[in-house]
Amino acid sequence: MDLLNTLVDKGLRRELPTREEALAVLATSDDDLLDVVAAAGKVRRQWFGRRVKLNYLVNLKSGLCPEDCSYCSQRLGSKAEILKYTWLKPDEASRAAAAGVAGGAKRVCLVASGRGPTDRDVDRVAQTIAAVKEENEGVEVCACLGLLSDGQAERLRGAGADAYNHNLNTSEATYAGITKTHTYADRVDTVRKAHAAGLSACSGLIAGMGESDEDLVDVVFSLRELDPDSVPVNFLIPMEGTPLAKEWHLTPQRCLRILAMVRFVCPDVEVRIAGGREVHLRSMQPLALHLANSIFLGDYLTSEGQAGKTDLDMIADAGFEVEGAGEVTLPKHRSDAVADAAGCGSHEGGGCGSHGGGCGPCGSAEPAAGEVAQPVAEPGGVRTDLVAVRRRGAGTDLAPNA
Repeated sequence: MDLLNTLVDKGLRRELPTREEALAVLATSDDDLLDVVAAAGKVRRQWFGRRVKLNYLVNLKSGLCPEDCSYCSQRLGSKAEILKYTWLKPDEASRAAAAGVAGGAKRVCLVASGRGPTDRDVDRVAQTIAAVKEENEGVEVCACLGLLSDGQAERLRGAGADAYNHNLNTSEATYAGITKTHTYADRVDTVRKAHAAGLSACSGLIAGMGESDEDLVDVVFSLRELDPDSVPVNFLIPMEGTPLAKEWHLTPQRCLRILAMVRFVCPDVEVRIAGGREVHLRSMQPLALHLANSIFLGDYLTSEGQAGKTDLDMIADAGFEVEGAGEVTLPKHRSDAVADAAGCGSHEGGGCGSHGGGCGPCGSAEPAAGEVAQPVAEPGGVRTDLVAVRRRGAGTDLAPNA
């Protein structure tokens, strides 16, 4: 297919595809799907080999967010029966992080619900970063705390944060239909603040909220312009109790096309499969590793992921290898640029795909013991039975999944 040959050539040269080419990837047929995956896989291997970076989420503060993001189980007015708790103590967060590191994660993402941190919150997170790094030598730390005020990114950088995550989520044209308590421009501003402070910027999207192909291409092209080191791709989990609970639009094939399009537009960037991979990719998850070079290990913020050992087995069975703590994630031209901006060589691409702003219903799994699965209520193979609220790990007395 001439389109795919052109996109591979452009990806190997780090050249931006046209909008028409990106749209054409999303419009390919199921008959061409394996050709699309193979083509995008060539670009992925050029810049990242067969390595898969593991990341681990620690939800520092869950629920009761004043923002109205329609996709989020922690939003204002959410009826989702998620865990709700205030700030974890630094030692509690460090213990939670250690479980992920023991499972193979090289980056820990510290996430908190809310519009954005107060200066006191930044001090609190600074103490947590110190505790995590003291107990987990060499670990990278990404913060995801919502909208940043002036000077806060610099303070987080000074406290030892390596990266900051804040997702754009959807296109500028459709953003007001998803959230009304802040703007698309607010999100762009926070990503730029992280960049300017020398933090490795992480920003991504959520697919499956009823957006068009044009919206998906718009947000990915906007991300390319912002030039984050990491682009997490979340697939909406329509969690009961949220406004988007009935939005079941994704198929495994659709998810693979979206990941391929992101890889072609952002060829040398860490592309992470974030929330929703178990729900929507299901048995096709191993194919997605040919497109993305990064995943979250274990559970997500408010929902459960598949068992950590299953993640590791999947990576090995698909012929990939877990990226080691001493390996640099980004290609040299990008890691050198990040090091120059940060003033040292320890900052590279990363961040967390948490559905933006520290909020988000991420991930899925089979229901936990004693938990009643949400019923299958929609036609067409929808698997709402795969959505399980997180009842273990941070904020509970039960061991985390890693």
